[in-house]
Amino acid sequence: MDVTHLTAIDVHTHAEISRSGHGALSPELLGASEDHFKAHGHRQPSIDEMAAYYRERRMAAVVFTVDAEHATGHPRIANEEVAENCAAHGDVLIPFASIDPHKGRAGVREARRLVEEYGVRGFKFHPSIQAFSPDDRLAYPLYEAIEELGVPALFHTGQTGIGAGLPGGGGIRLKYSNPMLVDDVAVDFPELRIILAHPSFPWQDEALAVATHKPYVYIDLSGWSPKYFPPQLVRYANSLLQDKVLFGSDYPVITPDRWLADFGKLDIKPEVRPKILKENAARLLGLVED
Repeated sequence: MDVTHLTAIDVHTHAEISRSGHGALSPELLGASEDHFKAHGHRQPSIDEMAAYYRERRMAAVVFTVDAEHATGHPRIANEEVAENCAAHGDVLIPFASIDPHKGRAGVREARRLVEEYGVRGFKFHPSIQAFSPDDRLAYPLYEAIEELGVPALFHTGQTGIGAGLPGGGGIRLKYSNPMLVDDVAVDFPELRIILAHPSFPWQDEALAVATHKPYVYIDLSGWSPKYFPPQLVRYANSLLQDKVLFGSDYPVITPDRWLADFGKLDIKPEVRPKILKENAARLLGLVED
């Protein structure tokens, strides 16, 4: 991947549908997410279509799905498929994988194989959908492997639109996505690069505290239009965390076009803007020399 020709790196996009047409979420959870984001009838692009979309914009994108088979009973999209499809578009797509922590040693073996044989560059966790607390020791063997493999772990934090409005929130517990629960992970795996995904409503201050205290904890800005960012998040992104904040959209429910248009209206220092849009992610993902 030639980073010099890219305008931005989007660290948070979703592979929502497989080659066979299988969705990453059940129809019920997908419908709730569309309601939350007011994205009714949004297209679920294939990875080939995602590549064309980002290539047209001279951007790169991290692509992943979510493996929550234990909690939801819904079969995941295969990590191998995501990785192979991204490899066919290595100029613009970067594959992450997702492994349900409840899979234990089988998940650890899978993580090693995905990095070593399929070129996976990181792992996505969604504690609320996967029904585990990030500090639960059941996930520690998986974290240990990811730390040893030298790739980042990205954790959903804050409220989620998935399950929103369904009775009981579709069984999804928000408490698991408090970023303070990831602080233990940062302590116990001090070399693990961690990304806290999203403005972490209602725990924004907790996310900022963890990211300023732990040197390898980053924050991505996906899932919200920048015009709704909490003021303290903008302030820290402009100052103390300017080297640790990352552009992410949450495509396809939020497009980078919309995100970037709103980001352009924020009072971000000119020297900080390229760090957020590309430079921090390029360094974290090993696309340039650190």
